[in-house]
Amino acid sequence: MSYQAPYKDMQWLVEQAYQSQHLAELNSLQDFDLDLANAIIDEANKFASNVLAPLNTVGDTQGCQFENGQVTTPNGWKEAYAQFRDSGWIGLALPEAFGGQGLPKYIAQPVNEMWLSSNLAFVMFAALAQGGSEILLKFASDDIKARYLTQIVTGEWTVAMSLTEPNAGSDLGALTTKAVPQADGTYQIKGQKIYITYGEHDMADNIVHLVLARTPDAPAGSRGISLFAVPKYRVNDEGVCGEFNDVHCTGIEHKTGLHGSPTCSISYGDNDACVGELIGELNQGLMAMFVLMNEARLSCGLQGVALGELAYQKALQYAQERVQGAGVGGKRVAIVEHPDVQRMLLNIRSETFGLRALGYQIAALLDVSELSQDSERVRMAESRIALLTPIFKGFATEQANVMAGTAIQIFGGMGFVEETGIAQVMRDARITTIYEGTTGVQAKDLVHRKIRMDQGVAISQLLTDMRDDICAASQSKPYQRLAVAVDQLADVVDRILLNPNADTAKLDAVSVPFLNAMGGICCAWQLARLEQQAHLNHAQDNDFFGNVIALADFYSVYQLPLAQAALTTVSQEQNGVGAYLF
Repeated sequence: MSYQAPYKDMQWLVEQAYQSQHLAELNSLQDFDLDLANAIIDEANKFASNVLAPLNTVGDTQGCQFENGQVTTPNGWKEAYAQFRDSGWIGLALPEAFGGQGLPKYIAQPVNEMWLSSNLAFVMFAALAQGGSEILLKFASDDIKARYLTQIVTGEWTVAMSLTEPNAGSDLGALTTKAVPQADGTYQIKGQKIYITYGEHDMADNIVHLVLARTPDAPAGSRGISLFAVPKYRVNDEGVCGEFNDVHCTGIEHKTGLHGSPTCSISYGDNDACVGELIGELNQGLMAMFVLMNEARLSCGLQGVALGELAYQKALQYAQERVQGAGVGGKRVAIVEHPDVQRMLLNIRSETFGLRALGYQIAALLDVSELSQDSERVRMAESRIALLTPIFKGFATEQANVMAGTAIQIFGGMGFVEETGIAQVMRDARITTIYEGTTGVQAKDLVHRKIRMDQGVAISQLLTDMRDDICAASQSKPYQRLAVAVDQLADVVDRILLNPNADTAKLDAVSVPFLNAMGGICCAWQLARLEQQAHLNHAQDNDFFGNVIALADFYSVYQLPLAQAALTTVSQEQNGVGAYLF
């Protein structure tokens, strides 16, 4: 079974995001309307289905090969990359001045989802190019922009994000890679990094490593981290690759999933000849890197949506073909006729639909934050994005693992063998809750930085918006059920999370249940809003909009109670996990 983009779902949800965020009011988007969005989605669907999807199994079964410091990608990877690059997909949402297409985020979002569903391992370089380019645009000197950006935006070069070290992990304050200033203004880089996605490969002419490192007199901890551009081949004054820059791949990981994506260990400066160029100000590296990390976290959340969609398509096709057991009247039927299988399929379908709607809204908010001339509107958009980012990353990736497991359950015994392909979805999904900040890291960020540090301002506004929608559609069953959950959420936030005397350790212990509750409530909210729009449009397409209405109702009955149960956990936690013995 080959992936086919859920074209109609995507088109409609893009339209809903466009309208709900009032993007038509932004002058700079006048040339980027829904007709253009639909045309681009159509072209991307062809590339995803015809070029990338057939290589997904190839990448999984072949994997990458490492020999003598060189990484060879799976068969077809180089050719597909060349097509991807030459078609301009890498610079889809990047500035035209540097070779991009300059499209808004709301159009890029469904396109990125297609890439991630069709071949996640292949397209992981795309988010790095997007985030790396935005770092350079915001923090790099004009000289570095002139010599690096066009090559990155057009895909002539790729980007690697080099944060993690063997003894540092998520604790970036503990990293030890050194950057020693030189007389010509460059820095000599020396150190080791691990888990570097596409840190070495054979698809592009150069790889620009964005490396976090310390100068000799830097302050301790995260306050002393700077960011450097460290290309595999040095870049001269004309932006042309030159001599090798003493950047060595020492190995690649043998992973549970994402076999086609090389995850590298990189050594910088083995021969004391690795040159880096400072990006931004000294000791301000984390500020710059968070631009890329936020981009990567939103991309990870979209990976959860994409893998859920892929799992659903595979499971649905199998359920329609697999004949087993008797239906009404004793006749043997396909398992899609069995109520429990229908329940499992709807679990995946409704979760994916709700998460997709949430992700598309975030993309539209990004356009508002970047393009609006109204400072208050920009402030509100940035606040909402900051609140939703850890929720979307954490919840979508956790649910991707649940959805992959549910799909395997639908396959039964055939799901536990490799030939059906569904096991790859499970293996590929597993890392998504870990990289770019684990679910625990996202949850602590949500509780402490996005709610407590904010004194509840952003989440109060979110609750107000939810309640406004509930009041406007008081007869809707999904909204009525959502109203109960929203009241429960508001009570937990006011009584526990915003309690100035709250025990930090206890909050940490329940932060993941709270994040999951937020994710479920946000999805239920999106689906309830869509249900109202579906009622207005029902006569235009009874099947499509009837399904949207049914999905909203199903989610509010089967999935929303799980969010409420998570809130009950937060409310009833008294002792903290530290009270238990291990």
